[in-house]
Amino acid sequence: MRVMGVDPGLTRCGVGVVEGAPGKRLHLVHVSVVRTAPDEDHPLRLLGIESGIEALVDELRPDAVAVERVFSQHNVRTVMGTAQAAGIAILAAARRGLPVALYTPSEAKAAVTGNGRADKAQITRMVTRLLSLDTAPKPADAADALALAICHVWRGGAQHRLAHARRSRIEEAARAERERLAARSRGGSSE
Repeated sequence: MRVMGVDPGLTRCGVGVVEGAPGKRLHLVHVSVVRTAPDEDHPLRLLGIESGIEALVDELRPDAVAVERVFSQHNVRTVMGTAQAAGIAILAAARRGLPVALYTPSEAKAAVTGNGRADKAQITRMVTRLLSLDTAPKPADAADALALAICHVWRGGAQHRLAHARRSRIEEAARAERERLAARSRGGSSE
C-alpha cells in the first residue's frame, strides 16, 4: 500500500509518501514540504498549497491519503489556516476517488513511537529509523507527514477492512429491503 501523509499548514505543509504493509518493511517514496510565503495574499497561499498537493498526488499516485486531524488551538487564526490546508489535501484525494483517513497528532505519535505525547525529536528519530534513512527528514513538518503515512499503513488496513465489511452489510441490508418491497408490491407480504 502506498500512502501519502499530509501535515497541513499554511506556511509549511509537509507531504510524505511511504509504501509498506503491516508487519512488512516500510519504504520511503517521497518527502517534501509545500511552502507559501507568510506575506502573500491568503487566497494565493491556498492556491499554492492546492497546486503543490495536486501535483504530488498526480505524480506519486498514492492508494490512500492520511491527513492530520486539525484540533482547536489557542490561536484561532493559525487553526483556520491549518484546517484550510487540511481541506485542500482531503479535496485533492476526493477528486481522485482516494480514501482519506484523519489521525490526531497523538494517534500518529503513538503509532510510530509508542507514546502519544512524544516530542518532535522522538518522532523524527523513529521515522528515520523505521524508514532506514541515512539522514533525518527536515523540517519537522516533513517527519510528521511521514509519521501520518506510517500510521495509516499500520492502522489503516484494519480500518479499511472494517469499512468494507460495514459497506457489505449495508449493501446486503439494502438488497434485502429492495427484495422485501418488490415482493410486497407483487402482492405477497413478507412481514
